[in-house]
Amino acid sequence: MTTDETTGRTTDEKPSYVPEHTPRLPWATLAPEVYKAMVKLDVAARQGLDPVLVELVKIRASQINHCAFCLDMHTKDALAAGESVERIIQLSAWEESQHFYTAKEIAAIGLTEAVTELTDGFVPDKAYEKAAKHFDEAELTQLISTITVINAWNRFAVSTRMVPGHYTPGQYGH
Repeated sequence: MTTDETTGRTTDEKPSYVPEHTPRLPWATLAPEVYKAMVKLDVAARQGLDPVLVELVKIRASQINHCAFCLDMHTKDALAAGESVERIIQLSAWEESQHFYTAKEIAAIGLTEAVTELTDGFVPDKAYEKAAKHFDEAELTQLISTITVINAWNRFAVSTRMVPGHYTPGQYGH
């Protein structure tokens, strides 16, 4: 056995992780028509948007909503679509690391936060106007739709305790 200087672990030693939780219920199986409608809505919502931007939006909303299942899925999908690990890591602190993103992406991420949080009961004009400068009306409508749909997916996953860690990119083909 040798000791890794950076982690302090021996190279033959495996960490003892906490056991995986179980889901509360298989909502997609129990409500298949709702699930199918959500898939169709998801596909329709992201039409005409850059796939990498869509993944950034889905990751950011999932971070805010503490949705581990969707974080697992969308970070893997983003990586598969060519997104960098660095940009994904920086996303949770995007306001302090804006230089990793385009102005259009910053506007989309800001709008994602505004639509997801709704702390004041509405989307602030500043967030909407910033996004409207970078997206035409049709794109902006699609972006708002995408943000709304990922928030719905997050709520299904969090409330039913879907288990992260088993998703492979493109697994659901939607």
